[in-house]
Order: sequence, then structure tokens, then C-alpha cells
Amino acid sequence: MSDDSTTQCLLFPGSFCKPVVAKFDQREGSSDGGALLLKAADRRYGLVDGLAACLRDERQAGKVDHSLRELVGQRVFSIACGYPDANDSARLSEDPIHKLLLDRDPIEGRDLASQSTLSRFENGVGVKELYRSGEFLAESVIRRHAKRLRHRAYRVTIDLDPTDDPTHGAQQLSFFNGHYDTWCYLPVMGFVSFNDEAEQYLCAAVLRPGNVTAAVGAVAILRRLVRIIRRRLPGVRIRVRLDGGFAHPAVLEFLDAQPKLEYVVAMAKNAVLKRVAESGMVRTGSFSAMSNAEIWSGCRMCFSRTGCFSGSVTPFAGLSPE
Repeated sequence: MSDDSTTQCLLFPGSFCKPVVAKFDQREGSSDGGALLLKAADRRYGLVDGLAACLRDERQAGKVDHSLRELVGQRVFSIACGYPDANDSARLSEDPIHKLLLDRDPIEGRDLASQSTLSRFENGVGVKELYRSGEFLAESVIRRHAKRLRHRAYRVTIDLDPTDDPTHGAQQLSFFNGHYDTWCYLPVMGFVSFNDEAEQYLCAAVLRPGNVTAAVGAVAILRRLVRIIRRRLPGVRIRVRLDGGFAHPAVLEFLDAQPKLEYVVAMAKNAVLKRVAESGMVRTGSFSAMSNAEIWSGCRMCFSRTGCFSGSVTPFAGLSPE
């Protein structure tokens, strides 16, 4: 746009006295140069290849212009760059950096997939493929950190948290949620942390209707994560932390049945629960006045499964003998 110009003194009065002319006539320009770091990261972790391997391509080979891996990579890199909507591909399909991310020549290479192609691709993924993709992502996170810790982790903590994802249209399974006071989806996120590290790492995300309770799907997510963690880190102690929305009989029964697993689940206060927990709260108060050394030298007691933790030697979070 050779005719467009702006004078800085109009934007910042008194700062400059000369006009600044900006031209945007370079066709092969891009504002996403930093995305090349994403490509380098993907080469190391193999996320795009792994996700593509979880999917089935049932298209006719002779009519395919964009491979399954290219479609997955285009969506992954676009979302990572801040373009979550498939409509963004209308202009990103010609972007030289986004072409380069998919190993195409940034100038002479063919354009990337259009919005309609990406929409058909996303709608064609089935439930089993989504399950395999989710399991691959969780497996890759656990595997990476097991390698980082040289398989010497002594405790892995799992946290599940629901969150609202507001909707702005007539999307399927979008419902009004009174707690968040909006029409939304209610996905649940799974995080893992290792040993006494404060950092939490996202390893699972399951999209759910906006009107479900927090506990819906929690057992399936926990079962999958526990299985992956025990396969990658044999013998590690697993701790599960959940808020009050997960205090459901099915969730508690699953946690009780797991060996070498301790958990804490918040519960809404009521008269019956206060009466049952009264003796445990008294013992807890006595522990609070003791030092860690006194606790571990003089108390190896077994807490009831109706108490804070399920397990025999860890009455409080953070007071582990390690």
C-alpha cells in the first residue's frame, strides 16, 4: 500500500516532527517467524507424526492433495500460533512460514489445505481415533518426564480440573452452566507433577457437554493415566488430588481399589460428615503441633479410608519421608 502513511506526531504528539511511512507491499511476508521453533520442537518430540499415526485415512488415494500428516501438522501449528479457527486457513494457506512448517517451499510450494478440507478432516475423526490420540499425548508426556528424571521418580501426582469453554452459537452439546453463568462446554483437564516439583504438566484433555457434573468421565481418565504411569515408572507411588466436584461414589471406589495409591478429595461439609470425621480432625490437630521428625519417628499410623488420604504412611501432603 504505497499511498498509506502515518505521522508519528499524530499518534504521539510532541514526540516526532517527521512522518513515518509504512509499506506493506511484500507478498511473501509473514508475522509468524517464531513458529520455526515449533517445527524444531516437533522434530524432537514427534508429536505431529505420532498424532497422524493414530488416525485412519479412508480417502481415495487418487483424490488426495494433502496427506493426513500435513492436515494434522497444519492444524497443530496454526493453533499453536494463535489461529484456533479453521477459517483462518483462508489466509494462512499462502503464508510462507506455514508452508515451511510443512516442508513446502515458502515461495513456489503449493498452498496448504483450505477451510473446507480442514473441516471435513476434523469431522471425519472417529471416537476410537480420538481415544488413541489422547492416549498417545498422555504417553508422550509421561515418557518425556520419565526420561528427564532418569526413571528415578518416587511420586507422581495427578490433578483433575474441569473448566468452562464458552460457546457463541448453536454448537452441538453446548449447554448453559449455572456455575459459570454461560453457555459452554465443560472439558476436564488432567495434569501430572513429579516428586516435590511445583510445575504441573498437562497430559489429558477431554471435551464434555456443558451441563455435566465434574465427575463424569473421571474414572476413565484416572484409569488410563494410572496405567500409563505404572508402565513408564514401575513402583512409583501415585497421588491423586481432586476438588469437591469429584466426590462421587464411583470415583472413590476406584481410588480405594488401586494399590500403592493415595488420594485426597474435597467434600462439601455437612452434619454427618463432621460427626464421622471428628476423631480424625482431633488427631490432625495434634499432628499440626509436632515437627516432621516427630511425626515420622513416632507415628506410622494407618489412616482410615474415610480420612484425608488412602494409604498407610502418608497422613499429610508434603510430609513424605523422601
